[in-house]
Amino acid sequence: MAGLLEFLVRHGYAVVFGWVLAEQIGLPIPAVPILLAAGALAGAGKLSLGATLGVAVLGSLVSDAAWYLMGRLRGGAVLTLLCRISLEPDSCVRRTQETFAQYGAPSLLVAKFVPGLSTAAPPLAGIVGMGLASFLAFTGLGGLLWAGVFVGLGYVFADQLERVAGYAAGMGTGVVALVVVALGVYVSWKYVARQRFLRRLRIARITPDELRARLEAGEGLLVVDLRHSLDVEAEPVRIPGALNMTTEELSVRHHEIPRDREIVLYCT
Repeated sequence: MAGLLEFLVRHGYAVVFGWVLAEQIGLPIPAVPILLAAGALAGAGKLSLGATLGVAVLGSLVSDAAWYLMGRLRGGAVLTLLCRISLEPDSCVRRTQETFAQYGAPSLLVAKFVPGLSTAAPPLAGIVGMGLASFLAFTGLGGLLWAGVFVGLGYVFADQLERVAGYAAGMGTGVVALVVVALGVYVSWKYVARQRFLRRLRIARITPDELRARLEAGEGLLVVDLRHSLDVEAEPVRIPGALNMTTEELSVRHHEIPRDREIVLYCT
């Protein structure tokens, strides 16, 4: 923590802006420690509280605007990209879609506090055609709330954070090494879990060309379209003859799926 505080004192607002921007773009580098440290420095009079909040919100807003524009221009392909770069299985985007579909624009106010929703909500706003002014207003307020909470905590508990920094400095580089190793283990575990998930998925997968050939051959397959309503809105093309229902409806509509035919589930 001591080294972090010294680094922030030297480079100040540029670090806060760049770190927040990088995290919100999707890089696995947490911005919360930076915001806490910057708040502590503001509490000690070494940084301006208003300027610190301003650059944090600006970094968040730049990232969100970039993702929003990608959603407007590329549609559902952006969600596919998020699934590929995410360390979580593909359900991360599904959870984000559920939250966004239920609460709409107000979900942007709390998006940054929810893992997965923080990065996926801005492109979803672009995909569903939310107005730019409305998006910037909600995501800007959400960024201010998020940054304000952690910068404010650092500001209020500046003395305690300085003590922690002192303890960390006394323990030397071992603390930094321990944190780096722990982060590496976590990322590696998530990566291995994701690869296992993808291997299981590939085993039971059929390509679009294979499905089309079998349907044209009259094999009697039944396609169940499980896409979320936001996916359908972004790309309203449907497979002819497919049965449409969401995964949430399976428990009450499962009787509509015949048991004497081969079933192909389609979700993206």
